[in-house]
Amino acid sequence: MSISTPNAISTPRTSPTITTDALIIGFGKGGKTLAAKLSAAGRKVVVAEASADMYGGTCINIGCLPSKSLILSAEQARRDGANSTPETREAAFEAAIKEKRRVTSMLRDKNYHKLADQDNITVITGRAHFTGPHSVEIATAEGPVAVTASKIFINTGATPRIPDIPGIHTTPGVYTSTGLMDLDDMPQRLVIIGSGFIGLEFASMFADFGTAVTVLQHNAEFLPREDADVAAAIRAQLEAQGVKFLFNADTKAIAPAADGGVRLSVAVKGMTRGASQACDSTPAGTGNAHTDITGATDTTTTTSPTSNPTDHATMSHVQTKPSDDGEPRFAEPAEARFCLTTDAVLVATGRTPNVEGLHLEAAGVELTERGAVKVDELLRTTAADIWALGDVNGGPQHTYISLDDYRVVWSQLNGSDRPYTVKDRKHVPSSTFLATPYSRVGLNEREAKAAGLDYVVKRLPVAAVPKAQVMRRPDGLMKAIVERNTGRILGAMLLSVESHEVINIVKLAMDLDAPASTLRDMVFTHPTIAEALNDLFA
Repeated sequence: MSISTPNAISTPRTSPTITTDALIIGFGKGGKTLAAKLSAAGRKVVVAEASADMYGGTCINIGCLPSKSLILSAEQARRDGANSTPETREAAFEAAIKEKRRVTSMLRDKNYHKLADQDNITVITGRAHFTGPHSVEIATAEGPVAVTASKIFINTGATPRIPDIPGIHTTPGVYTSTGLMDLDDMPQRLVIIGSGFIGLEFASMFADFGTAVTVLQHNAEFLPREDADVAAAIRAQLEAQGVKFLFNADTKAIAPAADGGVRLSVAVKGMTRGASQACDSTPAGTGNAHTDITGATDTTTTTSPTSNPTDHATMSHVQTKPSDDGEPRFAEPAEARFCLTTDAVLVATGRTPNVEGLHLEAAGVELTERGAVKVDELLRTTAADIWALGDVNGGPQHTYISLDDYRVVWSQLNGSDRPYTVKDRKHVPSSTFLATPYSRVGLNEREAKAAGLDYVVKRLPVAAVPKAQVMRRPDGLMKAIVERNTGRILGAMLLSVESHEVINIVKLAMDLDAPASTLRDMVFTHPTIAEALNDLFA
C-alpha cells in the first residue's frame, strides 16, 4: 500500500505514526530488493522515497537505463544519417526523448507496484529525516508521518557534485545529466565541464545526434587513471566523432549570453595569450579575436567569428586592459582568458553521497571525510541496527554494487553462519558506453607497475576480430595484464564493440582464479566478440 501515490493524493491518515519492522529510506536497487525480500519473509516494511519521479531509484529514472536508451537512439541516428541536417537531427532527438520517457515511465510504474502492491510494504512519498536512533519523520504532501522501526536502511544514493562557479546555479541552459536527458529541443552546441566517464558518455551521445560538443578538462592529462595507450585510443575515437577537447581549462564564471545561450569565462593555462579583464565585462562576440578550439591544448588558432549554430562553441579572447605604461597586462603564469558561448552546458564533475537533510546526527550516524555514510565491512553504520546501501556509503557508484550491498545486508538478516561482507566482493567490472564501449576489470598496466608486480601485457587490435569486421565495428583495442609466473589474470581493458558483455567472462575467470590459459583454450561460439579472448590471452 502507499501514502501519496504517484497518481493521486491519499486521504490523510487517521494516525500520524507507523511502527514497523524495517524502514528503508530510498527506492534504489539495493533498498527495493531488500524490501521485497523482507516482505516475503513476513516482515513489515516502510519504504520512504522523496519523489514520485524516483520510484525504482537512480538507474531506471535518471541514470543508466535512460542514458543507454538515448545512446542507442543516437547510434541509430548516426548509422541512418539522421544527424546530417538540422531538420533530421531535431526529429531524431525528439523521437529519442519520447522513447526514453516511455521506457522510464513504464519501469518506474512497474517498480512502484512491485512494492506498493504487497500487503507487508507501505510506500510513503516524502522526504525523510531522523528524529532519533530508531525514529524518522517523513514530510508528505498531506503532512508529516512519524515512523519508528527496529531496523533502518539508508539507500538515498548520490547527487551531482556542483563546483563553486559564479552563475552556475542561476544561468538558464546549465544542466546536470538529469536535466540534459530530458530536454525537448536538441542543443546545437554543448559544452561539458568535466571529462570523466559520465561526461564522455554524454559527449559521445550528443556528437552522434549531431551536436557540436566541446569538453573542458581541468588538468592536462586525459583519463589519468587509465593506461596511456587506452586513453589515447578513447580520445581518438571521440575526436573522430567530432568531439573537441580543451585541456588545462578552468571555468571562472557562467552567465547568460546575448544570443540566448550560455557564456562561460574560461582560463586556459599554458596558452601564450592572457587577459586580466573578466569575461562578464566584455559582451559576447566583442573580443579582439575569435578562437576555434579545434586542437587547442596549448596553442590557439585565430579564425573569423562564426554565426553557424552547428559550429562548435565560439571562444572570444577577452579585451586586455593596458597597464600604466600602456603595455597589455598578462596573467602569470601564462594563461589565456576566453569568453566561450554555447547553447547548453553539462556539469559532469562527479557525484557526491546524498545525505543532505537526513539529520543523521540525530541517530548517531557518522560521515566519512568525503561525506559518505561511514560503514564497516557489513555496511553497518556507527549506530546500532542502521545500515547504508548503495552510493550513499561511498562505495563504487554502480547499480550492481547497490544490489551486491543488498546481499551483504541480507546475509546478516537471514541467519547465515558467516555473513557475506564487502571484503568478499571480487573484481568489480565497469563499462562506459561510448560509440565503442570501454570496459575494464581488475588492474591496468599503470596499477600493476605501481604495485611492483611481475607481469606481461597482452594486446589485440579489435580489427583482428572477425565478428567486429562483420559488424563493421573494427575500432578499438583489447589489452590484458597477466602475472608472469602464475598465469593469473590481473586485469583487462576492452575498448571494443560488445565489450560490456565480454568483460563479464573475464571477471568470472578472475573470480574463479582461472589462469589466462583457460580463456586462451576455451571453446567459444563463432563468430562472436567473446572468442577474441582466445587470441588476446594466447
